[in-house]
Amino acid sequence: MTTPLLRGFPPVVDDDAKVLILGSFPSTQSLAAHQYYANPRNAFWQITSELFGFDPNAPYDVRLAALRCHGVSLWDVLQACRRIGSADSAIDPKSLVVNNFDDLFANYPTITRVYFNGAKAAELFRRLAGERDWPLDYRRLPSTSPAHVMAPGAKLAAWQAILASIASAAQPGEAGRRE
Repeated sequence: MTTPLLRGFPPVVDDDAKVLILGSFPSTQSLAAHQYYANPRNAFWQITSELFGFDPNAPYDVRLAALRCHGVSLWDVLQACRRIGSADSAIDPKSLVVNNFDDLFANYPTITRVYFNGAKAAELFRRLAGERDWPLDYRRLPSTSPAHVMAPGAKLAAWQAILASIASAAQPGEAGRRE
């Protein structure tokens, strides 16, 4: 593939992060806007606004602050890749550059749970980053992409698992369990 190497975003994370939501790689709309989940048809902001009680149409920095306020961080599995369009299936498998999860988990040890936004993010993480010795719980959620069609409300219902994990992270002795 002769397309340019596309670069993703830095993580949205702070010292109070308990949960990491991992996508695969930003869409073309997200890359152009320099924002996670910028495609208005992607359900990410609608779902997370329902979970955490903020306006899904608020300015981007306000939405990010709302997530951080609830201990939620964002990142993608891939730091860079070549791709035509936005589909995960269009990513050139020979161009994959994984993000540095060793540094992330070392610098933010309060992260105890990783949620994958879709099957591709989970598959890429397991293949490229592995689970190593990180004391984390992993769970795949349905993709918020408009390409992943589900019954109305089903995605939101699945994503509500994040609320339970944030509550359990506040309880001693909860980290390190695997589903």
